[in-house]
Amino acid sequence: MNHIGEILSLLVAVSWTFSAWFADKASRRIGSMETNVIRLVLATLMLSALLWITVGRPYPVFANGKAWLWLGLSAAVGYVFGDYCLFNSYLVIGPRLGQLMMTIAPPMAAIAGWIMLGESMSWKSILAMVVTLCGIGMSILSHGEKHHFKLDIPLKGIILGIGAGTGQGVGLVLSKIGMEHYALAVPSDAPASMQAMLPFASTLIRAIIGAIGFFILLSISKGMASLKAAVKDPIGMRDATLLTIFGPALGVSLSLMAVRYANAGIASTLMALAPVIIIAPDVLINKHKIKLKEIIGVLVSITGVAMFFLL
Repeated sequence: MNHIGEILSLLVAVSWTFSAWFADKASRRIGSMETNVIRLVLATLMLSALLWITVGRPYPVFANGKAWLWLGLSAAVGYVFGDYCLFNSYLVIGPRLGQLMMTIAPPMAAIAGWIMLGESMSWKSILAMVVTLCGIGMSILSHGEKHHFKLDIPLKGIILGIGAGTGQGVGLVLSKIGMEHYALAVPSDAPASMQAMLPFASTLIRAIIGAIGFFILLSISKGMASLKAAVKDPIGMRDATLLTIFGPALGVSLSLMAVRYANAGIASTLMALAPVIIIAPDVLINKHKIKLKEIIGVLVSITGVAMFFLL
């Protein structure tokens, strides 16, 4: 299948739409730092169980020092820094606009991929990226006086969104490097299931390092008491569990699978469609009134996605 990486990236966008929704609900109820710790611990347990069932070992078999190093760096950049910014942006501007601010992730992934991996994109792919990002970006603009466009987002939300997008974009490329080292460390006579489950094993490494990072941050901020209270909150734990399934367990693993088959910049651009997809549940559940510019933005984004497949 020629476009398997692109198709997986679209599935990631759908998964991250649900992830953003439950991240907002969990963060508002039990706190963003507590939510991050809980979801990464749950992700570690879920992924360990999955590897035990499919590979026969509940840990990243054959992962060498280089794989742990690069995947650990990707966890520090993508999870600890990026998701800390992302979850706090949800508290400031909500999940829809928080996801919209993530449009900085694709160009950051493309730049990082070019610097660290020597990846390049054709002018057709660059054009498709620009069209897709323009469509997504239209939704963060609102009409001001005299019909001029202006940003209608608090400065704190913008800063957190930029941090989140940068962390995700660079973290994705670091993950790709880590998986390449991991793949090289797997013996040729290893079970075929090991290669198939490589993205999930890589995500397990990232979840472990990310959980440790957030535990350290929570300890420094003296928030262990709030973590204990969060674990005893059934509604908060329900939302955190659903977040874990659609976030690190499924979405992140599929994103690592996608970058194995597609250019990091292209994959990241398609994953950035989450803010377009999230408009529908926002209208149905939150009764958000969709604006003409948002409809136009969706159409432009869909055009950009189509260009990746047709050009």
